[in-house]
Amino acid sequence: MDADCGIVSGLDNPHEKAMTVQRKRAATIRDVAEAAQVSTATVSKFVNGNQRFTAAVEARISQAVRDLGYSLNPMARGMITGQTGNVGIIILDIRNPYFTSLVKGASREAASAGLNLIFADAAESTSPELGVLQSLCRRVDGLIVSSRLPAPVIQALFETGTPVVFYGRPSPYPQSHNVGCDNYAAALMLGRHLRELGHRRISYLGFSGARWSVERGRALQDAFKGVDASFRMFDANAPSAEEGERLASAILLSQEMDDAIVAYNDLLAMGILLEAKALGIRVPEQVSVAAFDNIAYGRLVSPSLTTVDMMGEATGELAMRKLVGLIKGETVPLDDDTLQSRIVPRESTRARAPRVND
Repeated sequence: MDADCGIVSGLDNPHEKAMTVQRKRAATIRDVAEAAQVSTATVSKFVNGNQRFTAAVEARISQAVRDLGYSLNPMARGMITGQTGNVGIIILDIRNPYFTSLVKGASREAASAGLNLIFADAAESTSPELGVLQSLCRRVDGLIVSSRLPAPVIQALFETGTPVVFYGRPSPYPQSHNVGCDNYAAALMLGRHLRELGHRRISYLGFSGARWSVERGRALQDAFKGVDASFRMFDANAPSAEEGERLASAILLSQEMDDAIVAYNDLLAMGILLEAKALGIRVPEQVSVAAFDNIAYGRLVSPSLTTVDMMGEATGELAMRKLVGLIKGETVPLDDDTLQSRIVPRESTRARAPRVND
């Protein structure tokens, strides 16, 4: 074990007695005050940014902090400022790389603000435990949460008085801060792209557990208004690659094959691609496949996946920036924080070859 952890054990020689290494005492605010020749109250006000002093005094305190390696105890900070120095984010599924990107963006912004980021995984539950979320509220100064969480959960969060920023649009909470891409606009864009490629028979594998899925399905159909097109709707029990693989046969082995299959997210689409290969169905020669999120793995599968970039990392970054402003008591306007999604065309879609009856 590393000596910095305080104990060195003789694991290489079982007969050797463990040696203890005395841990160096952490510097206290009193140590800093003595080194800088000021009072502890002055050090406290300076390190918390509550008061400015003369350049000479601030220089002495800063030098003492550096020399002693002093860091403010989070519990002490809480007693002084009433804040924990922590912020939280509730993600819907830790296994989904989209949420990894979301956390990455939020983490970068939190770090630049000097805040610690705590995250909780709702595991795509329609009723995450209120006790867990309320406990998290007591440990953080603000939260970023999905607007897909059930209304009773959201209401309970509001009642705690914790500053909240939502991710995912559209949001049912218009008077709250909300960041994300417009799901209807994103799906309309993808639908028009498929229409331009000549596709007319479309299947949509949605996830009814998400309100966003309904928006995407409706927009896909609207994209084909004015042309003779047909649609089939399927519903997944979970937005996972395993579920996409399970349902792929029912979608792919129809009497008349689709021109294109659109999945609620990239993970479902990857399951479809895997099963299509097992069934001997060629993508995109026989059927195009597309989805939403633009997770990193989408460009690594074969064929690489056409998708809509739902700006996960940028969403996390902007949501955290707004949350930091709310925590600081700044006026954060309720303006339109809709990020612009974009199509990322790859190998899994291509123009449909004309049929004999066309």
